[in-house]
Amino acid sequence: MREPNAVDFWRGIALITIFINHIPGNVFQNYTYSQYGISDAAELFVFLAGWSIGIATRGRDGVPEPAGRTVLRLLSRMVEVYRAQLVITAMALAMLAGAALYLDNPLLVEWHNAGPIFSDPIQATVGWVTLLHQLGFFNILPLYVVLLGLAPAFVLLSRVHLGLAVGLSALLYAVSLVFEINIPSWPVEGHWFFNPLCWQLLLVLGFAAHEWRRSSERFLAWRRRLMPLGIVIVIVGAVLSWFNLRPDPLAVPEPRLLFIFDKSYLSPARLVHFLGVMLAFQAVFGLIQPRARWLTRQLAGLGRNSLAVFSVGSVASLGAQLIRFWTGGGFATDVFVVGCGLASLSFTAWFVEWRSRSPRPSSAA
Repeated sequence: MREPNAVDFWRGIALITIFINHIPGNVFQNYTYSQYGISDAAELFVFLAGWSIGIATRGRDGVPEPAGRTVLRLLSRMVEVYRAQLVITAMALAMLAGAALYLDNPLLVEWHNAGPIFSDPIQATVGWVTLLHQLGFFNILPLYVVLLGLAPAFVLLSRVHLGLAVGLSALLYAVSLVFEINIPSWPVEGHWFFNPLCWQLLLVLGFAAHEWRRSSERFLAWRRRLMPLGIVIVIVGAVLSWFNLRPDPLAVPEPRLLFIFDKSYLSPARLVHFLGVMLAFQAVFGLIQPRARWLTRQLAGLGRNSLAVFSVGSVASLGAQLIRFWTGGGFATDVFVVGCGLASLSFTAWFVEWRSRSPRPSSAA
């Protein structure tokens, strides 16, 4: 397994943050960094996915792999993520149904947009299998599926000209933002919570940042010079969050998404805040790694196995929600459910790597 690195370290932090924030109302949620700014762990997760694509589509010598191999690699990962989404959604539905039966509370099957699947299973089953119907807190992987489907086009275009790929990505983002274009949901009317047409910009920026880091001394120099600006952006975001200062959607001019702090469309304020966070904290891993190797190993282990860890975390967070509902919550309950959840994430990362290291018995002739 690869040694701990900044990408896996930060991805591990993102996974823990997403798990905790997917248990609404728990006491530890107040101490995640998403409570002190405009952006949150979702931006970090998608940006690092783009960075990882930059690593994965180059050989050990740094040379880009053949185009056909790149397309197959990304599309196979897309299928893997899609499969994980189907599995965790099916498990979530079973958990909600089981809890409704055990607690004799039919309202539980209405949680997190699950109601249509039980009241109209024919249409809703087609919907969640095609990703057009998504459960609440289970809508990040559908975004990732679409982004991986778009990624081959941007990666191959970047080999012609990286600036062109980033420019077209920014154009798609701007058009989707201004005209509020999003993928519709079905059979329930509405749209995707994470709009892939906007969030693809963050994936492309992550990929481009990796490419510029490899080839541009100017990029590295400016990244260091802009660290103070990043710190200022983080402080401003903390003030806005602390005093709950948000633009009134009814008072801002059109196009309104340019001015409000909208997560679905990755509004410019969230994007700028996230980039500020990246600038402000770019040196943190280098400071922590020599002083807390056990911590960096644990977090990097989560990041190395992000899909499995995220899937287990999604199911564990729903289980934690149900336990809090059943018991009424409280500090002791929060310590129990969050502690068990973090242990399950750590075990998942260890188990995946243990399986990959364990020798497989040869088949009999």
